[in-house]
Amino acid sequence: MDLNGFNALEVEPQTSYEPIPAGWYKVVISEAVEKPTRANTGSYLQLQLDIIEGQHQGRKAFDRLNLNNPNATAVEIAQRTLSSICRAVGVPSPKHSHELCDKPMMVKLAVRPADGQYEASNDVKGYAACDAQVSAPAAAATASVNGAATPPWKR
Repeated sequence: MDLNGFNALEVEPQTSYEPIPAGWYKVVISEAVEKPTRANTGSYLQLQLDIIEGQHQGRKAFDRLNLNNPNATAVEIAQRTLSSICRAVGVPSPKHSHELCDKPMMVKLAVRPADGQYEASNDVKGYAACDAQVSAPAAAATASVNGAATPPWKR
């Protein structure tokens, strides 16, 4: 890759991200990709969740749904999570994962503390429709106005 013309003094450097504080956030699924499991015994659906309002707008969270796995419990958990997502975005019988993308919903994030091997990170703990009653400080923060521009999910 040719980097001729790039000037690092004209671009803000990347900063390390701390986990997003625990709470409810308005998000859209921006990417839903099927990936093989590490053991190649199944696959999971990796979801990229983009926060679309509030102080953490633009930040991302991720969730994995083990929909094709030899462990029946993992599949059941993934199917229950998928059911929550489908209900939250109003698509009860999707034919493909892309049907769940770009539809606003609420997601509950928790903070997983750092351990000896990994830094602190976020875990998804729930999904709800935008009009659902969620009670958390972050939900109120996401209701803040984000400028005059109409975001694409409200057009």
